[in-house]
Order: sequence, then C-alpha cells, then structure tokens
Amino acid sequence: MEKRFKIYVYEEGEDPIVHNGPCKDIYTSEGRFISEMETMSGGFRTCDPERAHVYFMPFSVRMMVELLWKKQSRDMGAMRRFVWDYVRLISTKHPYWNRTQGADHFMLSCHDFGPLSSTGEPLLYNNSIRVLCNANSSEGFDPKKDATLPEIALYNGYMPMDLTNVPDFKTPRPHLGFFAGGSHGWIRPVLFDHWKNRDPDLIVSDYLPKGQSYYPMMLKSKFCLCPSGHEVASPRVTEAIYAECVPVIISDNYVLPFSDVLRWEAFSIRVDPIDIPKLKDILSAIPEEVYVRLKKG
Repeated sequence: MEKRFKIYVYEEGEDPIVHNGPCKDIYTSEGRFISEMETMSGGFRTCDPERAHVYFMPFSVRMMVELLWKKQSRDMGAMRRFVWDYVRLISTKHPYWNRTQGADHFMLSCHDFGPLSSTGEPLLYNNSIRVLCNANSSEGFDPKKDATLPEIALYNGYMPMDLTNVPDFKTPRPHLGFFAGGSHGWIRPVLFDHWKNRDPDLIVSDYLPKGQSYYPMMLKSKFCLCPSGHEVASPRVTEAIYAECVPVIISDNYVLPFSDVLRWEAFSIRVDPIDIPKLKDILSAIPEEVYVRLKKG
C-alpha cells in the first residue's frame, strides 16, 4: 500500500498549531499521525502533489483548543476562523482544493471538538474527509466519506509495560468483566446504577480501590467494558485489545475504527445501552469456545 497510496502534506502554517500535535496524552493518535507525516517515517508521504491521492491539512485541533479556545465564554469563533483561513490559504495558493472542492483533502482530530471545529468551513465539513476518533454519526460523521481513527492514551509516549507483557493465553482470568472510569455522558451513569459495586464477578467502579491499578485489572478480566462517556470513543477499546481482554462496546452512534475492513464481531462484543441491566447474563451466556475465539481475534 505504501507504494500505491500517497499523501501530500501541505507546508503552509506554523508551529505550534500546524505541523505539531500532542504525543503524550489522551490525544496521542492525533499527534503521532501528524508527527509521522511530518518526519516522513512511513512510505506514504509524497513531496510531489501531482502524485498524491489525498491531501493532508496538518493542523491540530488539540493545539487549537489550547491556544485559541476562549474557555470562559466557550466561544469557538477563533478556532473556526483559523480553519476558514487555512482552507482559504491553500485553496488560493494551490490548485488542488479547487479541483474537487476539497473532496480529496482530509483533516484529523482526536479531540472532542474535532467535529465542531470543521464547521468553520462548510466545504470541509460537507465535502472533505474528516478522520476522527470521536466518530459519532449523530454529530455529522459520514461513513461514506469520513474515517475513524483508533484512540489511545500514551501518557509517557509509550505503551504501558503491563500491556506489553500480557500473560500466557492459558493464564486464568478470574473476573468476568471490568470497568473503572468517570461517570459522565449518559451511558456510564446507567451502567453505574445497575452494576457499580454490585457483583464481585462483574467489577464496575468509578474509582479503583486503593492499591489496585487499571491495567492489571484488565489482564485479570475476560471482558473489558468500553462504555461511551462525554464522547462515543474511548482509549479503553484499544487498551482492551492490547490486554487480550475482549472489548465490550456499549455505545450509541459510534462508528468503530476501520469498520469498513475490520470484522469487529470477530473480536469484540457490542451491547446496546438498553441491555445494560442484562449485561452479566449476556456475558455469562457466551460459551468458552466463543470467548477463546474472540480473544484470539
């Protein structure tokens, strides 16, 4: 694919908003993608725009939020103006945007504001490809043209050691399921109402008890619950896969990463939020051989 598919990265724009992104926090996927495109560490980038299949606008929504968002007023005007000005700049200086009205151009964001920041430029929102971690079809994400990026949190820039040293496949996993996290959004409060500290086999908690840490608990669980919070996406989906803990995706309107090519039903379970009261029955009813197959992916 590196030989056949080429990306042209616009050179317009300056640090820290353009050509730069966070690589050591919950928005790591956004920063790492920008970094790899900038350093040409992969074989996808081309410096010849005539050879490109798509054109990347390397601004970071995370950096825009940090530097342009007026937190007190919650005014996103400056962010939208920045996007508008950037599109106007590249469309004036280069012929490529105007050839397709931006349909072969893409932006990328893992920040919650990613879908909103693109509304500053109508063609970017409606025509261009939006690569988003929070791929919410109820917020304008269009699977026919947009793409989902997996979300992962690397707080020191590396995978946690626990997830790079997964126990042998035959190592027992004593817990049926596990989740710990903040109670935000509308799905997690429902999950807590039914299961928080209710069942020793299905461990659901907002905060882990003192002395326990998150990743070892994932490694001791067969199923890792991945409920949506404020936004549909969660780093827990990727973390569960690394932990060889079957992801249980509890969400509404979430378009899963690479769902046009990945058979998510082969390595994950999807539970409708309405079925949260029956969650233990659903997971307990999955035969051991099916669980093994799911775990192996």
